[in-house]
Amino acid sequence: MKLLYFHQHFSTPKGSTGTRSYEMALRCLKEGHEVVMVCGSYSDGNTGLTNPFKWGCRSGIVDEIKIIEFNLSYSNSDGFIKRSSLFLLFALRSIFIALTYNYDILFATTTPLTAGIPGIFARWIRRKTFVFEVRDLWPELPKAMGVITNPIVLNLMVFLEYVSYKSAHRLIGLSPGICDGIALRGISNEKIIEISNGCDLELFSNQSNAWRPPEIKESDLILIYSGTHGIANGLDSVLNAVKILNERGISGYQILLIGNGREKQSLMNIANIQSLKSHIVFMDPISKEKLVGLLNASDVGLQILANVPAFYYGTSPNKFFDYLAAGLPVLTNYPGWVADLIEINKCGFSCGGDDASLFADQIETILLNKQLLKNMGSNAKALAAKEFNRSILSQYWVGWVFDGIKLN
Repeated sequence: MKLLYFHQHFSTPKGSTGTRSYEMALRCLKEGHEVVMVCGSYSDGNTGLTNPFKWGCRSGIVDEIKIIEFNLSYSNSDGFIKRSSLFLLFALRSIFIALTYNYDILFATTTPLTAGIPGIFARWIRRKTFVFEVRDLWPELPKAMGVITNPIVLNLMVFLEYVSYKSAHRLIGLSPGICDGIALRGISNEKIIEISNGCDLELFSNQSNAWRPPEIKESDLILIYSGTHGIANGLDSVLNAVKILNERGISGYQILLIGNGREKQSLMNIANIQSLKSHIVFMDPISKEKLVGLLNASDVGLQILANVPAFYYGTSPNKFFDYLAAGLPVLTNYPGWVADLIEINKCGFSCGGDDASLFADQIETILLNKQLLKNMGSNAKALAAKEFNRSILSQYWVGWVFDGIKLN
């Protein structure tokens, strides 16, 4: 069968963002299906295409995946208006593909929520099977954060969310809270399955590629964060914790903050003004391939988000699963299903929500009890293999997308 797959922020492992769609597409190919991936140009991504754009579009074959890439350049540093316009432009151009292309099933994945628009048209105009994957609850999350406050915009988003869910034949949620949020819109549980992000155990199996930045001493403990530096990510809590540790005279560690985003320059300025840079290293995004080696050389993975209750059960962070796959203990600064997993499986540390002093306490505890990290890392690796093996999860995904079979 032929799958028409819409993911605006698609990337291969050569990019510095999540590769879930790439991995799922490869699984489809392995099962004998054909995949056409429709995407935009994401600053942290890499589609693998190098040919020039013609009429705002280019296409080609990458790892047997046919890719159609629109020349719509998106960055996490863009302002709200620019991002919104790019979301709408991608959706409008996607409608044309959905209405004219030859395929059997249309699959769309958020974010943004506008990703569902081509599926709506495919379902009701062409009577195609539409499968919708929800990675974050919109507009619940931006509303909870105060990013979107205009009631007209919020109501339009609520309407689009409802129509997208109702139009889909089947839905996938990436966390328990996301699945609950879909069900609250009146969708039958029979149409919903939870398939979280997964751990690429094979990718992280090679320990010989470990490396660390030259400015970090071999004796320093590395706590690593790799992801967006935006309002939602709450990285100010990291800086506040380092400030407290400096006041306590604690040393022997380095925090790596890898990525881009609207808040990065502000964070760098604060770190400079408050003399925090002796313990914080800011790095530009690196490819997933290179990140693997850096994670293999690190000691603790940082799972950081702003203290917004909607995040507690309503997100499925890519970086958390990379940490598990690398066998890293995880330190998280917010409660919820990720913190629950860490506590139950004894694979890291949790410090509640937005408490810089407690966050600093946990880092100090780690420094004083480094022997704990080995067992916690082994527990993280075991959790990755037992519950989040991407090879198994992708099999569930293919079964659900193509046949509506809940293999798990």
